[in-house]
Amino acid sequence: MKEELSSSFDVLLNKLNTWGNTLIENLPNMLLAIAVLLTSYFLARYVSKGVTRLVSKKVPQKSISNLISNLTTVVVVLFGLFLALSILDLNDALMSLLTGAGVAGLVVGLALQGALSNTISGVVLSFRKNIRIGDWVETNGFAGEVIKINLNNFIIKEADNNKVIIPNKTILENPLKNFTLTNKMRVVLGCGVGYESDLDKVETLTKQTVKDCIDQVRSVEDVEFYFEEFGDSSINFIVRFYITSESAIEKLRAKNTVIKALKKAFDKEGVNIPFPIRTLEFNSGLKLQNGVKAAFAAN
Repeated sequence: MKEELSSSFDVLLNKLNTWGNTLIENLPNMLLAIAVLLTSYFLARYVSKGVTRLVSKKVPQKSISNLISNLTTVVVVLFGLFLALSILDLNDALMSLLTGAGVAGLVVGLALQGALSNTISGVVLSFRKNIRIGDWVETNGFAGEVIKINLNNFIIKEADNNKVIIPNKTILENPLKNFTLTNKMRVVLGCGVGYESDLDKVETLTKQTVKDCIDQVRSVEDVEFYFEEFGDSSINFIVRFYITSESAIEKLRAKNTVIKALKKAFDKEGVNIPFPIRTLEFNSGLKLQNGVKAAFAAN
């Protein structure tokens, strides 16, 4: 029994001695690996701050700056980790780590396919120069001012002050009209006048009224006027002119101004703007049969 205990104790001492020798031999590498990890950690913090400042100058969205900053931090730290494992000669552990990271990334990517698609779309939208915060856009049946582009969604504020949240993926997959890209906007307004009206007078009066009430219209020649059709109750026309604006709300304001001015001008000059009416005429000259006359007389 004593011999077995002595033998086991000798084996333990040999193991401890071997581990001690290995620790002493690898101590410089261990210290160097720890130094590399600490250096990569502090370096990642400084690089992250620098990247944040640099990206903030190009991309107004804070969420995008934070995302790129965090990705930079992860890359620097992972680089330091791999370098430290290489210094310790742990190539097998390094390969296992890379394999596990690849499998985990594949699983996470499949599980979060929709979310990742919106995130990537958000990054793409943030770097597009033709879509900026404050632009007035129309997309997916909604129109309003872009107030925020997040990693997952696109937020616009409509003219009635309601906010619409649209997934970024939907924005990229559908057409988008940006009214702010051009500083000129054409206003089209339709109206109708009575059949008894002097059409030349209506055209002249309409052009002059638009020119007088819209400061951005410099001359009567800048106003386009076209009669379109003989309607049921009126002769219909459209009037078109340009305004200098980057917001669709100005288009509505210009229409509002012209409608009120045209109504006053037409009323003053006696031009009729008819509403839909139906005239019933009974003196057609047709002779009614005796039976029909008797029926009307009984009623």
